[in-house]
Amino acid sequence: MPSVDPTNIESPDNKDAKPTPSPLTVSTWARDLLFAIAISFLIITFLYQPVRVEGTSMMPGLQDQERLFINKFQYHFEPIHRDDVVVFHFPLDPSKSYIKRVIAIPGDALRIDDGQVYVNGKALKESYVPRRFRDDRSYPETVLPKNEYFVMGDHRLISSDSRDFGPVNRNLIYGKATFVYWPTDDMGVVH
Repeated sequence: MPSVDPTNIESPDNKDAKPTPSPLTVSTWARDLLFAIAISFLIITFLYQPVRVEGTSMMPGLQDQERLFINKFQYHFEPIHRDDVVVFHFPLDPSKSYIKRVIAIPGDALRIDDGQVYVNGKALKESYVPRRFRDDRSYPETVLPKNEYFVMGDHRLISSDSRDFGPVNRNLIYGKATFVYWPTDDMGVVH
């Protein structure tokens, strides 16, 4: 006669007893957990990475201490565009990362007169820079060389950007800001 595990039999005396998990259930759960961790690792390593904004140079679009995802994969298949908000290694200290907006791309002629940015002779309409965040700095006309990008913060009064440290080489740009996820009140796509 086969043996019976009394903990798995429902009886009036044993209504609150919980069945013990079988080894198959535990191994299945462990396998699924390891698979989820591996997929998460691959997504974070190669596709999306969470980052924290430090500072106020991208206000009002991005606030200090906001958390957002950057897409690390996109620029392997498509070029960097003007107005993209990018994350890059700071050219003067690659151990630090900065987040700024791309203003001009390779081959563009750029100049800034009293705070007004001109790209290829046309004044940029920068709706992302509120009037109270504008400054009156100038920058001499320059044509961006191959693989160089001119980046600026949206809060022009306080931003340390390409006006200070020069254009950023393509090799230093490692992601595009895509989605703010914290705090939840600010959740949404980065523009």
